[in-house]
Amino acid sequence: MTRRLKWLSIGIVALSPLMLAANPADVTFSSAPAQVERFDYVEITATVRTPDVRNPFTDATLTGTLETADGSRKWNVEGFADSEDGSVYRIRFMPIAAGDYRYTVTYSQGDFKKTGSGTFRAVEAHRRGMLGVDPAYPWHFIWTGTGEHFFFNGTTAYFIMGWKEERIIDFSIERLHRLKVNRMRVAIEGREATFFGEPVMNGPAWSVMLDPWKAENANDYDHPGFDYSRFNLWYWQRFDRMLRFARERDMNISLVLMMNDSHVFPAAGSEDEHRFIRYAVARFGAFSNITWDLGDDLDSFRDEKWTHETGTLLEGWDPYKHLETSHPVHIEHQDRASSWFGFTSYQEWSRDQHRLMLESRRLQEKTGRIIPQTNEEYGYEDHYPLWAQPGSDSSDVLRRTAWDIAMAGGYQTAGETARRGTNIWPDMGGGWMNGRGDDTMTMFLGYGHMVDFFTGFEWWKSNPHDELVDNGNYCLADPGKTYAVYLPHAGHVTVQLEPGHYRTYWFSAMTGEKVDLPDATGPSWTSPDAPDRNDWALLLQAD
Repeated sequence: MTRRLKWLSIGIVALSPLMLAANPADVTFSSAPAQVERFDYVEITATVRTPDVRNPFTDATLTGTLETADGSRKWNVEGFADSEDGSVYRIRFMPIAAGDYRYTVTYSQGDFKKTGSGTFRAVEAHRRGMLGVDPAYPWHFIWTGTGEHFFFNGTTAYFIMGWKEERIIDFSIERLHRLKVNRMRVAIEGREATFFGEPVMNGPAWSVMLDPWKAENANDYDHPGFDYSRFNLWYWQRFDRMLRFARERDMNISLVLMMNDSHVFPAAGSEDEHRFIRYAVARFGAFSNITWDLGDDLDSFRDEKWTHETGTLLEGWDPYKHLETSHPVHIEHQDRASSWFGFTSYQEWSRDQHRLMLESRRLQEKTGRIIPQTNEEYGYEDHYPLWAQPGSDSSDVLRRTAWDIAMAGGYQTAGETARRGTNIWPDMGGGWMNGRGDDTMTMFLGYGHMVDFFTGFEWWKSNPHDELVDNGNYCLADPGKTYAVYLPHAGHVTVQLEPGHYRTYWFSAMTGEKVDLPDATGPSWTSPDAPDRNDWALLLQAD
């Protein structure tokens, strides 16, 4: 053993008695409110008098159990340090069903322990709850609180937490909500170079460098000097407020644990990495409106073994079992058969997304386990793919691509233009970089028409049936009941129907206009020509 290791061992042994001889004056626990809404959360605060921990994030814990009053269900929950001196710890309990609950909490520091307990009642308030997979139609999502189906219409806003003023974060979420976007991809950890070919730069209002840990020099991209054993509480507390604001607007937040371009993060599988993930679970797990993403472009800096092991660990750490995914570059690098893996999320930038999504479904079917299929990164407005033909990143092309994905029974996430600038004139945008936009950015108006079309019928009961239409058009069908047809190049289409009568209308994918048509009859029906040469959809529903 080297002299350095010998002294390190002696130091650890010498510290152990000090850690065991914890001597806080007392610990008191707040009481839960008598009543809370289902899918909201109860927060219990442990206040430590005269704290004496060296590091509140490693030297003490707050743990608890949540249990239904009849004892039929039980959840083990971890709390989290919420003060730098160790004087405040919190634990959050989210009731997923209405009824009476009891809980216990235990503060532990070395050989010191203090336990408290209490009760509360969860009442039904019709919150939508967590995002889940529909057990009856598992290609699709539901809100577990209400059973409503979730037409996943996402956007990327990786660095929305880089805004210094929370009003901008709130405004950005509110704006996207109005545009019928119901999901955002948001990074917890990430530091990016600012050379994107976009007018997006660091400045006093916003920074691309996120700081979940304490740093010696947070503004140094390459050498921030992170202390991975200590969390930057100011950052995490702001994140709490963002999630709460989004939750009240039924905005689902995909929490991206790590970013591929950030070369400053804990080592794979390390204690520091696990501490980071567990802190995120302890802090955010009681928010009903989250899902977990192990990392962006994951296969560029983590292997499949790590993905499986970490996804499985996260499944065990999260008491509420929020949906999890990973985000590799390649669709085959997905842990599709594993129980932790809730839905696909990858990036593929071609403009052949309909075929790709059908192939993704076939890959999933081979596992014998059906889950929703999503491509969460196929293009950003006015940015990428650099290798593609001019115009392939326009708002119109991306809108049409979203229809290609939806007509294959899948879901998508796109990003708005960042060309309106951040910290560069006119400084009114940020788009996929940070979520901010203004009324000159209209891409998602077109996506909103797609949402209106699909939520106008029971889309989750339909499956791809392109063999029922001609001329290269696309069809989703619940044969004999509903046929949704998309004509990317207008014209007309012949649909093979089950015998019967069907109410029919045109729907403009570009404007949202509806044009009623005479009833259609099976077994074969040919539409009139579409009203113009843009892309149109048809909906046929049995009388």
